[in-house]
Amino acid sequence: MVQSIRATASLLAAALLGTTSVAVAQSTPSPNAAPPPVPPAVAAQPPKAAPDMQAVLDALAALGPKPIETLTPVKARIQPGFPDALHAAMRRQGQSTAPDPAVTTQDLPYGSDPMQYARVYRPAAGGADLPVIVYYHGGGWVIADVNAYDAAPRLMAKQLNAIVVSVEYRHAPEAKFPAQHEDAVAAYRWTLQNAASWGGDAGRIAFAGESAGGNLAVATAIYARDNNLPAPVHILAVYPIANSAMELPSRRDAANAKPLNAAMLKWFGYYYTSSMADMQDPRLNLVGANLRGLPPTTIVNSQIDPLRSDGETLAAAMRAAGDRVEQRTFPGVTHESFGMGKVVRGAYDQETYAIARLKTAFAR
Repeated sequence: MVQSIRATASLLAAALLGTTSVAVAQSTPSPNAAPPPVPPAVAAQPPKAAPDMQAVLDALAALGPKPIETLTPVKARIQPGFPDALHAAMRRQGQSTAPDPAVTTQDLPYGSDPMQYARVYRPAAGGADLPVIVYYHGGGWVIADVNAYDAAPRLMAKQLNAIVVSVEYRHAPEAKFPAQHEDAVAAYRWTLQNAASWGGDAGRIAFAGESAGGNLAVATAIYARDNNLPAPVHILAVYPIANSAMELPSRRDAANAKPLNAAMLKWFGYYYTSSMADMQDPRLNLVGANLRGLPPTTIVNSQIDPLRSDGETLAAAMRAAGDRVEQRTFPGVTHESFGMGKVVRGAYDQETYAIARLKTAFAR
């Protein structure tokens, strides 16, 4: 009976990852591990991007990146990405890509591993008892870092006159799940201990994150609830990873979207999990977690994104659990749009909405 149950679980996990055989193993812990087989192509045409969003997509294409699902992690990490495309689009419009001097940054360690550090953003004008945002970046837990995800933390620090703690964490496949979730919690504990020394108010801390980081924001709030840590006053989850099912509407209609497609989701899963059964862990499959008693939450999604349904189904699950949650899907924009408000109107609308929600939370 036990063997039968395990076999059934393995078959389910294989289906969720889009594999055709349970014999397909997850990657080794090497960043040079060969990628998994690329899934068969599908004919789905994603929704049309708004012209200003398309301009950034065109800028990315001009940089010549290879499909991530065909690369090893180390090669995926060093090729051009959406932040490079954003800067190209900004330069084309005559905008400066230099960091806004209204915000200062300092990198500080929260753990012993070289990847366990945070970039602390502070208003240059200083201040005391400022609200604090613990921010977790995206990249599927495999690629990207605090440098790639600079725009949103810097914007929030300026617009909210807040301290933003942008958390770096260990990456897969070198450190597989749940290493990133453990680091997210460690960084929150460290923030609680040090917020006052930075001029922050430890009683007004919010969590925020994008994509994989949006998942970390919610999962860390769940951990805080279950382990008697202070709850954040708000959660901002921007296109979070939240649902391990592969047959969601956005997995189909945005299967060929850019810069994130459905094949890349399977690529990320191959590298960040140790076994296919990990995909059903409630820290990854948030819709299956105990969501009761979580702080007020804002979920921001993009229409042209295979993770759109993750945010929509997470919002439904949170409402069913009795949580206060608002979720909005913004048309004409893609994954990674958040932080591109200087050149994409839909991204500006996402940012304005998210910042207003955080401002209200901090004012209570």
